[in-house]
Amino acid sequence: MRAAIIDEPGAVSVGERPDPAPAPGGVVVRVGACGICGTDLHIADGEFPPSPYPLVPGHEFAGTVTAVGEGAPGGLRPGDRVAVDPSLFCGHCTYCRAGRGNLCANWGAIGDTVDGAFAEYASVPAANCYRIPDTMTLRQGALVEPLSCAVHGLRRIGAQVGERFLVVGAGTMGLLLQQLLQRSGARVTVVDRNTRRLSIAAGLGAEATAADTADLADERFDAAIDVTGAPPAIEAAFSALRRGGRLLVFGVAADDALVSLSPFRVYNDEITIVGSMAVLNSFGPAVDLIGSGAIETAPLLTDALPLEKFPEALSMMRSGAGVKIQVVPDEDGAHGDGGTA
Repeated sequence: MRAAIIDEPGAVSVGERPDPAPAPGGVVVRVGACGICGTDLHIADGEFPPSPYPLVPGHEFAGTVTAVGEGAPGGLRPGDRVAVDPSLFCGHCTYCRAGRGNLCANWGAIGDTVDGAFAEYASVPAANCYRIPDTMTLRQGALVEPLSCAVHGLRRIGAQVGERFLVVGAGTMGLLLQQLLQRSGARVTVVDRNTRRLSIAAGLGAEATAADTADLADERFDAAIDVTGAPPAIEAAFSALRRGGRLLVFGVAADDALVSLSPFRVYNDEITIVGSMAVLNSFGPAVDLIGSGAIETAPLLTDALPLEKFPEALSMMRSGAGVKIQVVPDEDGAHGDGGTA
């Protein structure tokens, strides 16, 4: 099969890999669409320590089951259309036993620590597969994984009807979080330097948009979410909170990055700071949200490139082009079977 391969940091190519077979308890999925994420850039640059090389990346994906291994749970059959949770939790460490598998001491993920879905086929555990409705395209199905991260993030920060939220960053995750917050009854202001993305945020119902947090003058918010991972943006989001405010650090910063925050203000204003890591019991709700039409996907699904253009897709992601850039190894399948992207 054809696959995108990162042989070592900085060495990205598209080449041949053996066709996968289903493992016991697993299935093989013909990949219809796979989204590019900031983590993929970190892997390509050698900045994601869990990743081994060579590696086929790709963890945001959906496709069609083509083969089922012995003992596979869930009654999956060839032809079933599925979105795949990439999480590989060990199930027996302290965190897994406490119900916090996303913090697993032996954490792994399809496309991050084992071969993933920037390929024609992927071999995955059947338990990680979620059937998607016929009305959902496979491109929409590949958006389930990022939405499931946003669902977990919203659970971490919480939202009350009428609260004012600041979302810093209007990429895929920021726009998904914006929609979830608005459905929770929050009023959302979105900040991003990319004016095209701000236009999308406005079209999705943002109460206000700004190119810089500094443009918001003396406005104060009940809660803020940083989706960028950039220390200056985190600091600005913190500064924009009113007393009793809450800050969610959602974006992925470099592991050695530092921010400067006032501990006196955390104490005196009772500021709550929380983080959100990946996916936790949120994949099923994300399928339902997209399947029901509760989340608008069309403004987000801006680019679909064939597998052979995976290096170009990475470059587009780096440049900030579009919103969600996806690779479609099976282009006909990604758009077929009902629904619209």
